[in-house]
Amino acid sequence: MTSTSKIPLKDGMEGFVSDWASDQRAFKGVPWGKAMMWIFLLSDTFIFSCFLIGYMTARWSTVEPWPNTSEVFALTVNGVSVPLLLIAIMTFILITSSGTMAMAVRSGYQKKRKQAAALLYLTAVLGLSFVGMQAFEWSKLIEEGIRPWENPFGARQFGSIFFMVTGFHGFHVSVGVIFLFLIARKVQRGDYDTGRRGFFTWQKGRYEIIETMGLYWHFVDLVWVFIFAFFYLW
Repeated sequence: MTSTSKIPLKDGMEGFVSDWASDQRAFKGVPWGKAMMWIFLLSDTFIFSCFLIGYMTARWSTVEPWPNTSEVFALTVNGVSVPLLLIAIMTFILITSSGTMAMAVRSGYQKKRKQAAALLYLTAVLGLSFVGMQAFEWSKLIEEGIRPWENPFGARQFGSIFFMVTGFHGFHVSVGVIFLFLIARKVQRGDYDTGRRGFFTWQKGRYEIIETMGLYWHFVDLVWVFIFAFFYLW
């Protein structure tokens, strides 16, 4: 039988500093940018969760009929109404961009600068296409009379919740596209190889920023999966 001696805990400010220093040593190998991104994504998860819970609450509590999404989001092609066609294309584009982002992260760690830059540009273009299609979807719904305060297809809450949630997600995608173009330009120019001072280029030979951007982009894609399931399929 072995006995272990307990390390006495210090009181007051000295104990606080000692505990904090231990935690700092435990997470010393974690890049600062990646840790901050995880904290941001956790907070954003809470916000989107509140939005979706609010949507479910409004849908269950309303006495007015909820719009038929197959009719509201249908796209007419050659005189034939195809349910959810535009939404399916948007979902395919965003999921594809998640794959190109993953390949960009791998290329960055392999120091394949040109390949990583090309994949980042491709991811940004796919994200930009998604935003453009979402703008087209909004304009189509507005033309049909759907507003945040009214809805000719059924419950009035539908318009306000739909524009709020999809608009908030679209804003995230738009911000991601801007950062993707910025980072792709820096990778293409070789800033991460030369250690050129500037925005997100403070360490020579470090490509963690691509992985950090990948975390954000995968999160945006994952959120869209839930929006797609709740708003378009349910």
